[in-house]
Amino acid sequence: MSPFRLTLAGAALLLLAAGGGAWWWLARGAPEEALPTPPEPVRLVESPDYERCLEMVEDDPEGARGFADAWAMRGGGEAAAHCAALALLTLGQAERAAEALERIATRSQAGIAARAAVFGQAGGAWIAAGRPDRAHAALSLALALLPADATLLTERAMASLSLDRAEEALADADQAIAADGSRAEAWVIRAAALRRLERTGAAAESIAQALRLEPDNVEALLERGIIRQMQGDARGARADWERVIELAPDGAAADLAAQNMALIEAGPLRR
Repeated sequence: MSPFRLTLAGAALLLLAAGGGAWWWLARGAPEEALPTPPEPVRLVESPDYERCLEMVEDDPEGARGFADAWAMRGGGEAAAHCAALALLTLGQAERAAEALERIATRSQAGIAARAAVFGQAGGAWIAAGRPDRAHAALSLALALLPADATLLTERAMASLSLDRAEEALADADQAIAADGSRAEAWVIRAAALRRLERTGAAAESIAQALRLEPDNVEALLERGIIRQMQGDARGARADWERVIELAPDGAAADLAAQNMALIEAGPLRR
C-alpha cells in the first residue's frame, strides 16, 4: 500500500507522548515529496498497456501519467485511470490521487479483492494528504469487502490512532495480528495504542515483539524510546533514539528522535 505520513503538527513527539498523532506517518516524508508506489500494484484487468504503465509509475511517474492519459483516450477505461492515479500519488499529488482511487474502486467491475485493494490505496493516499478521517472511511469500505485483511486492518488502525481513537486502533491492530502475527508494524501500532490508553506495561511487551520481528525497525525503536522514557528509563530511551538516528540519519524518524532527546535534556516531560 501507499505510504503513510502526517505533518509535524500531528507527530507524537515525546512532548506529546500521552496524546497527539501518529509519528510513523511523518517518518514517511512530506506531502509535497514524490512517494513510492506499491511494488506490485493491484491489477483491475489484464492488459499489456496496463502492465507497461504500472512499470513506469515508480521510475517515470510523469511518463506514466502521460501514457495513461493517452491510453484513456484510446479506451483504456478504469485501468488507465488507475495507473494515472498511482502516478499522481508518486508525484506527490496525494489528494487528487485519493479522490481518483475512491472513484475507481466505487465504480469498478473488478473482483472484490481488487476493489478492496484500490480502496486501501485510496486510504493510503488520504493519509499522505493529511486526511486521516477520509483515510479511515476509505479503509472501512475496503474492510467491508475483505474484513480479515491484515494490511487493511493495520492501516485503519493507523488512521484511528491519528484520530485519537486508541480503542479502535487497538481492536484493529489485534485483529491484524491474529490474521498475521509476523507484521512488525501492527505490533508497533498496538504498542502506541496501548501507550495512549496508559497501559504502559502491555505497550512495552508489544513493542518488544515488534523488535523481535524486526530489530532495526526505526518506528519500533522510536516508540520503545517513548515508552522507556515514560517508565523512567532515560538512558534506554536515549539509546533507542540514537539507534534511530544511526539507522536512518536522513529520515524524519531521526528528526523526531533528535527532538525527543532535546526535550528530555531541556527538562521534565510535559504531558
